Parts: sequence; structure tokens; C-alpha cells
Amino acid sequence: MKSQDSGLTDKYESFSDEELICRLRDGESEINEYILNKYKNLVRAKAKTMYILGADSEDLIQEGMIGLFKAVKDYDPGRDASFLTFAELCVSRQMYTAVTASGRKKHLPLNSYISIYAGEDSEEGTPSVAETVSAGNDSNPEELVIDKENVERIEKLIETELSAFERQTIELYLIGMNYTEIARVLGKDEKSTDNALQRAKAKIKKQMKQTGVTF
Repeated sequence: MKSQDSGLTDKYESFSDEELICRLRDGESEINEYILNKYKNLVRAKAKTMYILGADSEDLIQEGMIGLFKAVKDYDPGRDASFLTFAELCVSRQMYTAVTASGRKKHLPLNSYISIYAGEDSEEGTPSVAETVSAGNDSNPEELVIDKENVERIEKLIETELSAFERQTIELYLIGMNYTEIARVLGKDEKSTDNALQRAKAKIKKQMKQTGVTF
């Protein structure tokens, strides 16, 4: 005997998301369940990328499913991009809002902060931050304590020296989003988002030099 999910898949898998949304609007309510089930793995994947900001995995998945439900409810086939793109945006926004509203855990891993500078040129004769950390994988406990202290100092700089918009761009950048994705999540245009990200990086680097934070 087929499960209900299997039966819905057989019934609707040949239709595009946009077609399904239109049929849902016409009264086929079971399509809502089909779409939520179809994209639950998308929600789980997004939860993994958001986990670094500090939140319980199951809570993130729950928030993501709320975002997905909102996407199904609010999607306009004639106005918005593809449903998949719209759903990704809604899920990410819902998770990010939930994390920041509840007060995220601090102390992101050191390597996350290193990503701010990965690929950037260092001063002549000085190894880049990324190179320093890469070479220090076998650091002794004392060195690891120093690294943790420096991370805490950088966190304080981020909290005190950056605007709310700049902090948001850095947080999302640290979990692997590019400025285009960040712009979509925050509902901003790409140019202003990229500018905010570059300002945030510059401020952090400047403050690091002024306060003597080194790696």
C-alpha cells in the first residue's frame, strides 16, 4: 500500500511548481502538503548553513518550514522569480530573523573570521591571516588560547564599530553567502550590500591594526 506522500508524488511530480501553485489557488489544498514535503531537504540544507550563527538545529528546521509555508502562501507566479528562488529567500529570511531575534550564540569559529581576509593581499613579508591559521593547525594549547582571545576581541569590534546593516552582511558572509545572496536575504539591493560588506571588512581591519589584534 502506497503512503500518502508517495501518492501525492505520483500525482503531482509531472507539474512545475508554478503550475502547482496555480492549482493550489484553485482549491487543491493537498498540493500544499506535497510542496512542503518536496522542499523539506532544502530547509535542512539551509539549517546547516545557519547553524554557525548559533541555534538549535531542530529549531532552525522548524523556522525554515515556517518560511517555506509562507513562500507557498505568498508566491505570485506572475510577479516573482521561480518558486525555488522565492522559497530559498523566504526560508533563509525566516531562519536568520529567528536566530537574531533569540540572541545568537557568540564565539564563531576562528576560521569563520579568517574567511573575511581569505584571498586578500597581506603586507609584504607578512603571511596572510589565512596562511597563519592554516600553518597553525598543530598549535599548542597556549597558542589556541591566544587565538580565542583574539577572536573575542574581533567580536567586540564587530558589535561596537559596525552598523546594524554591516553586522548583518558580515554574519551572513561568514556562513558562506556571497553579496548577491546576502542582498536577497536582507531585502537590499546588491550594490548597497556589497558596499556595506566592504566597509565592514575595512573597519575590522583598521580596528585590528589600531588595537594590536594579531594572529
